[in-house]
Amino acid sequence: MLKYIIKRLIFGIATIFVVSTLTFFLMQQVPGGPFAADKSISKAAQKALEVKYGLDKPITVQYLNYFKNALHGDFGISIKQRGRDVAQIISSKFPVSARVGGISIILSLLVGVPLGSVAALNRGKILDRLIIVFATLGIAVPSFVICTILMYILGVKLELLPTYGLTSPLHYIMPVLALSFYPTAYIARQMRSSMLDVLGQDYMRTARAKGLSENVILFKHALRNAILPIVTYMGPLVAYTLVGSFVVEKIFTIPGLGGEFVSSVINQDYTVIMGTTIFLASLIIVMNVLVDIAYTVIDPRIKLK
Repeated sequence: MLKYIIKRLIFGIATIFVVSTLTFFLMQQVPGGPFAADKSISKAAQKALEVKYGLDKPITVQYLNYFKNALHGDFGISIKQRGRDVAQIISSKFPVSARVGGISIILSLLVGVPLGSVAALNRGKILDRLIIVFATLGIAVPSFVICTILMYILGVKLELLPTYGLTSPLHYIMPVLALSFYPTAYIARQMRSSMLDVLGQDYMRTARAKGLSENVILFKHALRNAILPIVTYMGPLVAYTLVGSFVVEKIFTIPGLGGEFVSSVINQDYTVIMGTTIFLASLIIVMNVLVDIAYTVIDPRIKLK
């Protein structure tokens, strides 16, 4: 297993390098620059700022300088947020996104897995059809529509919940619901398909022939095997959700990393864009390795080579 983990980490580092390189050169192709939109700054001042941040150098020189510093853990200083280090921005914003994302993931699992299992056990019945309709809606409806509906009903019409910020437990309800809606629906749909496949296997009929109780059959045999596709999905889901849904954070004015990334793209804050991209890519790779390891715990038949 150790050799497998080392091999995956090496491939992961190569992936981070490729993603970061593409991001660096693509953002350089965007017209304008971090100071172009600020009309209050004179041309001379813009030139001075470009020299200060090394933006006057050729792109290849900027690229080599950035990655030389990044290898030493220095992701630079934000161009738009004067005096703020990129690593400091990520470390201060990520815990906010992690709290909202972590609650959303737990809610998605607690609701999605039982829904998918119930749908499979009631195949073709009205309950199964209702769950399929919910799962289809959850996958098809964009997150910004869910946010708008929640804000209009719970925030404006009923005035039950606050619509922006994150200063009390009540502030978490709408962002968590909006962020967990899609993964809950996806998990329910995946769980239903996987459970139906497992219920039709020979070892399930053998377990019933042995006289095992229905609870033992479902929880020890069916659920343990059916949940493997959900574990696969958990890798990218955890990484994406912990960093925060960009749309959800922006709509609910949550001071997390997702909103910070959106602002950095709008303002063409190159160092923040690069730092966030590298952080997200690293998180996804680490989570995928952990998911592969979790396979062997859930199903000992799976061997990592």
